[in-house]
Amino acid sequence: MLSKIGRLDAESKKELENILNSIYELMDKGKKEKAEKELIRLAATPNYFIREFVGKELINYSDQRKILPIVKRMIEHKIYGVRATALFYYYQRFLNDAESLLDILKDTFESIPWEVESIINEMWKRFPDFMKERMKIWVKSDNSKKRALSFHGMENIAQSDPNYIMDFIGQAIDDDTMEVQKKITHILTQVARVNPIVVFPYIREWLCEANEKRIKTIWVSMKKLANIVIQRNRREKSQEFVILTQQTINDWIRDDNENVAKMGEKLSHIIRK
Repeated sequence: MLSKIGRLDAESKKELENILNSIYELMDKGKKEKAEKELIRLAATPNYFIREFVGKELINYSDQRKILPIVKRMIEHKIYGVRATALFYYYQRFLNDAESLLDILKDTFESIPWEVESIINEMWKRFPDFMKERMKIWVKSDNSKKRALSFHGMENIAQSDPNYIMDFIGQAIDDDTMEVQKKITHILTQVARVNPIVVFPYIREWLCEANEKRIKTIWVSMKKLANIVIQRNRREKSQEFVILTQQTINDWIRDDNENVAKMGEKLSHIIRK
């Protein structure tokens, strides 16, 4: 019996393979409608890992001409799990074709949001240069969800290209939507933890001419970073991060810019607890 939640063990994967083989047999016999019905029943599950496994396994069927029309209908299906399973099929189909894959995600980021986020995160790992260029377009979209999604997974290049991230955030730092602001504070926190020497000068520059909304965005991130500094659990921080954060806060307290000095003073209360 397949579980409705949780990762798949070897036994569960074997069971899914057997079910898929029975569906393939129906297709081989020309019973396409019945095969599609069985596939939809299998895909209509709340278990993310079943959807992922089934979607990716469909690429292994010998006659993809029979699979593709079914998948095209599935990705428009009223049931979320069915749509998500179809998306994983496309992910596997275009595994090495970033352009085609992103075209699919453009059409599905609102109807299949969780899986799209997962795939975009993987694309940042596999196609960082491609994503750097394409997300510059997404962040200018009229759709706030698309703009927010342009930040998703960017922490994967926090170590290798922090300047790109900071320049990217600088374009959207004053975005009016909560969705985008949340993404910005998350990414700021992530990149500052691994590359504080790059991040803090950018933040100071943004603070110098900041309005109240921007100051609030920066405060959320800096507050998280200051709290990491005082955590007893050292797995979450490096010595370099601790030293540079403390030094930056002390420097900001004495800064000539009022916004920077106020931010430094507020943060100092946290790290001196």
